[in-house]
Amino acid sequence: MSRMQPLPPFVYKLMCAAAALIWGSSFVVMKDTIDAFPPSWLIGVRFLLTALLLTLVFAKRMRHALNAESLRAGSILGALIFAAYWAQTVGLNFTTPGKNAFLTDIYCVLVPFMFWFVTRKRPTRYNLAAAALCITGVGFVSLSGDTLSVGFGDFMTIIGGFFFGAHIVATAVLAKNRDAIVLTVYQFWVSGALGIVVGAATEPMPNFAAIPPAYFANMAYLIVACTCVAMVFQNTALKYIHPSQASLLLSLESVFGVAFSVALYGETLTVPLVIGFVLIFCAIVLSEAFPLKKPSRKTNVSISENPNCLERSK
Repeated sequence: MSRMQPLPPFVYKLMCAAAALIWGSSFVVMKDTIDAFPPSWLIGVRFLLTALLLTLVFAKRMRHALNAESLRAGSILGALIFAAYWAQTVGLNFTTPGKNAFLTDIYCVLVPFMFWFVTRKRPTRYNLAAAALCITGVGFVSLSGDTLSVGFGDFMTIIGGFFFGAHIVATAVLAKNRDAIVLTVYQFWVSGALGIVVGAATEPMPNFAAIPPAYFANMAYLIVACTCVAMVFQNTALKYIHPSQASLLLSLESVFGVAFSVALYGETLTVPLVIGFVLIFCAIVLSEAFPLKKPSRKTNVSISENPNCLERSK
């Protein structure tokens, strides 16, 4: 079968930005949903229903890609994304949302080092400077003058950030020469199953009959938009753009989260928030203006040879 031609690079970057926008909106929805569904059960129900929906939509692609290698890759990604969401949600119960958002986004700093460890591709000083600017900006946006002290909730949030970074790098590596949609569905089955198992062992089971319809509407949004659409965007884009640039674009989630909070809850736009927006914008410009590696003179350059671009032709 002939391979589908890749889209222009900017499209995949827009996919990451769109995923960040959708996830930013999810903070408003999650605020209510977590009251009815404990963390592991929320992850389990959300990802299992997402996996079922995507399996029905992409049934033909799933059958064609049903092999041991894809199952193994999907299992690894599913375990990583479950660990990330679980640690982040547990941490949120013991710390403030601002600290939770700030500490989760340490993956912006960790991803270049993780990718270096896996592929031996050293990050440039521009990449590291962009990551530093980004994490500083996210700090201004999320903390808004609060002080940082590391307690149990902060520690668990840092663990979640580590696993989010590991998931980004693992996706960039494992998605090569594989169907990104199929891998996404496999990882949802695995992470959803882990959520149900961990929830059954450690948390009270939700009383589904007593949950108001509004909570199920929130869950539907989390499943369709925040999980199906956003994760498919992210995993598809990570096949064609460098994970360090992807992490910077995905870090806009915090910016969008604050923007939705300002628009829907009347949160005051403070000076620290404005400084944070400017710093994150500068980080993205720096990342885009200074490539990680000079383009090759070859007519075709694969992502394995140059992780900053997809297959190029003159």
